Amino acid sequence: MQSIAMVNSLCRWVTRIHATTPVVGRMCFGVMLLAVCASAHAQRARIHYEHAGALAPGAIGSRQLQRGGPLRGFVQPVEIKAPQGALVSLAADGKFEKPQAGPRTVGMFISPVYRMRVTNIPLYEGVEVYPTIEIIDRIYAPVGRTWQFPIPIELSAEELTLAIEGKFVTRVIYLEEPNDPFPLAAGGKHQEYVNLLGNENPLEVADRLGRPVAVLRMGGRIPINLLNPDAKFLYGSPPWRKSPRSAPAKKAKPAAPKKIPKKIPAAPADREARRLAPQSPELSFPGGNQR
Repeated sequence: MQSIAMVNSLCRWVTRIHATTPVVGRMCFGVMLLAVCASAHAQRARIHYEHAGALAPGAIGSRQLQRGGPLRGFVQPVEIKAPQGALVSLAADGKFEKPQAGPRTVGMFISPVYRMRVTNIPLYEGVEVYPTIEIIDRIYAPVGRTWQFPIPIELSAEELTLAIEGKFVTRVIYLEEPNDPFPLAAGGKHQEYVNLLGNENPLEVADRLGRPVAVLRMGGRIPINLLNPDAKFLYGSPPWRKSPRSAPAKKAKPAAPKKIPKKIPAAPADREARRLAPQSPELSFPGGNQR
């Protein structure tokens, strides 16, 4: 899967996800395209594109739902990765949960905006970054294997540094076209990136190369009240689901031992009487059974 990101100075990044079949994408790594501002290309002719990476959070996903299809109510698994040592907290019920180390997999609905808090960032301990994730499409995994194909979203050290420096980054993650993959080997543990021109729309580029499925945004915005962020900052803290694999397994209760009776119960009196009662003999005659 790939993604495209935008930095505040009109820089764009793109990230991809490789596809193994025409239906399911294998989320092995991403390619992030960091755009370089180039004024010489600003005069190029542009065509109208309905969606843009600079749209307000939630706008792209809500328009996707208006188009219909099996999107509304679907829970899309997302794998969130962060630099080693960094901790990630998701907003839930109006506050941030307990920080956890990545990677972690959660289920998110399409269209809502999910606010996160990243702390304990290497080289920036004590500094917090508050990215958002917006799911704009789903992965069509085989039946019963939805959680095996999450959308990978990596909070790279480079992006976190840009956000700490006050720049705004937007990354669009897309599932690459399986019949026309991007010619770049996927061998590293991190999502790789390639440079793009600064005047290009990252969502449009991702749509050309595949099918956009998620948007990651991060910048220098922080809540007014760090202890109690307001609902607007948390985008209403929409619900999300934990991965079934992260849920603690329920311990099975040991079966109660069967009680062995000390004495064999006596047979009922009427049954014992019938057993001991003499049976009338049955005589056989050549012409048949006669009594």
